[in-house]
Amino acid sequence: MKSTLRFFAFLDILSFILLSQQVFNMLSNTQGWSTASSAMRMGVLLLMYPLLLLSAYALYRVRKLGLLVYYIQFPMRLFVWVFSFGFLTLISQYFDNPQVFDWLFRTAVVLEFFRLYFTFQIHRQHFRGLRRPG
Repeated sequence: MKSTLRFFAFLDILSFILLSQQVFNMLSNTQGWSTASSAMRMGVLLLMYPLLLLSAYALYRVRKLGLLVYYIQFPMRLFVWVFSFGFLTLISQYFDNPQVFDWLFRTAVVLEFFRLYFTFQIHRQHFRGLRRPG
């Protein structure tokens, strides 16, 4: 469990790093915010950006908070296409066939659902019923 959560933390840090250039470009070019749908996508992306750091920290420290933040992130990840295994799509730049990106993208989406499944399993087996003394 601990190594799985730390692996997920690593994936979140990697997503944060790979997303940094896109967030920087988005903040420096506000003309892309012209339509409501693009503004909504960008707003969700800006919200998700610091959440990636929070989840990475909490998952690395093996805290329940990391799982809860991931649950919040999951629908946002689907909406703005920021997947834990999204870095796999970068492999497609070395191939001329556009189908390679399609398959790698589908693989990243499926792996994201596997991550959700494993997160549920870890939550259920190791964190359910744990209460803070109060």
